[in-house]
Amino acid sequence: MVTTLFRNGPVFDGHRYLDAVGGVLVVDGRIDRILAVGEERPAADQVIDQGGGLLTPGFVDAHVHAVQGGLERIRCDLSHLEDRQAYLDAIRAYADAHPDLPWILGGGWAMAAFPGGAPTAAELDTAVADRPVFLPNRDHHGAWVNTAAMRLAGITADTLDPADGRLERDADGVPNGTLHEGAMDLVSQLVPATGAAELEAALAEGQRYLHSVGVTGWQDAIIGDYAGVDDAGETYRAAARSGALTADVVGALWWDRDRGLEQIPELVDKRATLSHGRFRATSIKVMQDGVPENGTASMAEPYLDRCGHATHNRGHSFVDPAVLREAAPALAAEGFQIHIHAIGDAAVAEALDALAGAEAACPGADLRHHIAHLQFVRPADRERFGALGVAANVQSLWACHDEEMTDLVIPQVGAERAGWQYPWAALVDSGARLVAGSDWPVSTPDPWQALHVAVNRTDPTYGGEPLNPEQAIDLATALSAYTAGSAWVNHRDDAGRIAPGYVADLALHDRDPFAAATTEIAATRVVATWVGGTLVFSADPTDPTHEGATHG
Repeated sequence: MVTTLFRNGPVFDGHRYLDAVGGVLVVDGRIDRILAVGEERPAADQVIDQGGGLLTPGFVDAHVHAVQGGLERIRCDLSHLEDRQAYLDAIRAYADAHPDLPWILGGGWAMAAFPGGAPTAAELDTAVADRPVFLPNRDHHGAWVNTAAMRLAGITADTLDPADGRLERDADGVPNGTLHEGAMDLVSQLVPATGAAELEAALAEGQRYLHSVGVTGWQDAIIGDYAGVDDAGETYRAAARSGALTADVVGALWWDRDRGLEQIPELVDKRATLSHGRFRATSIKVMQDGVPENGTASMAEPYLDRCGHATHNRGHSFVDPAVLREAAPALAAEGFQIHIHAIGDAAVAEALDALAGAEAACPGADLRHHIAHLQFVRPADRERFGALGVAANVQSLWACHDEEMTDLVIPQVGAERAGWQYPWAALVDSGARLVAGSDWPVSTPDPWQALHVAVNRTDPTYGGEPLNPEQAIDLATALSAYTAGSAWVNHRDDAGRIAPGYVADLALHDRDPFAAATTEIAATRVVATWVGGTLVFSADPTDPTHEGATHG
């Protein structure tokens, strides 16, 4: 029997903040009990002094792309940079350092760094002209390519926009280097397959980084081929079989939007083949629409032009709503959880309609369906989440005024729809269950940055005017979504809590954010992370689990 005692600090138990406890006792990887103040401390093999820092359940990221994020970190990683020149300098330096690579791959650039959110092949050619470049942006709904890549793909002025995407063009109609949504496939299908060794390294790096920010489990939101990244299902299975996977992971199998219900038997077989130990391929990911920044989020009313006039564009519903309404009950009947990306108000309504059918077809099946992102939710649709038992999978970091919100989103949607954005408080009031995620590498996987925005509705770095401040939620509600809520959506009913019998997936932090001003939440840092009572990350540089940079 191995015992560990955490003492000298407050606890958040997954639902409540406890500022007066005598300690938390862990026995053989599970929570034994929370000691009362003054209770005699039992003997323990190890005593962890919290130093006044908060002990929480390990975070569970309900919507993340861990292998994709890890892959970007070991390739040409632009996610830590912010402006055009910094991107070009980094791309040039990476290409110079890797002269033998046939393609330059990576990504993570921000649309706000370029006029209209669209960089050009001509400027990318100044960094790399001798070989093709394919770099998805941070939201992975678009990619920046150079002239060599477009030439290889045969992209010319005569190339038509695909039904589910768009090529940015110059004044003469010539594609100029930014590919939106399905247009990415014109180039990504030519990208060399990622080898098993590189995918294994990417998962290891993604897992290491997620553990370093207190994440002990997650739902990988795309297990399939997408945007130039190969299917990581076999990578997860191999890691689960070898023991290299230390996190608890649910894989969301990719729903091919170009096919219909005939793919369901294949998904059933894939679930059986891939699921092993800590990895369970039990969810289905449907990407119902795009994003508003490039005008592809599906909206009930048209986007606006720069003068505030209605255009002819309402975005894209990538899956025909009729097909989605038919597919959802069929997937539920096979025991799949359904995980839908929906950002525009039309996409959210379509997702709710489909999940209502899934619930009617399989009442009481406890599949825990969820809709992710939820940027624009009509007031009439907010009440449906609680009534249908559909979880709201929130990425709170985006619920603030930043450059993309100010320059690319609000001008295209107008004041009324801007006021519908990220309605967390209204969803809670309607009885919706909140679960939380980061969508990394779209944005940082650090939960404390997202928690800061959920509470303050302001950018963690720059502050500014809150975005729809009436939709702010308190820290306990937001933290519960990122722990107990997300563990629930992953069907881990013995995780996400600090309570007797629960698995000791834990994160220790350097301070008590409940005792400080809410404007300081984002300053919170993880000191150490445990999975099942085993240390998987320590900020102590002398500890072997200490985070080390492994950028390529």
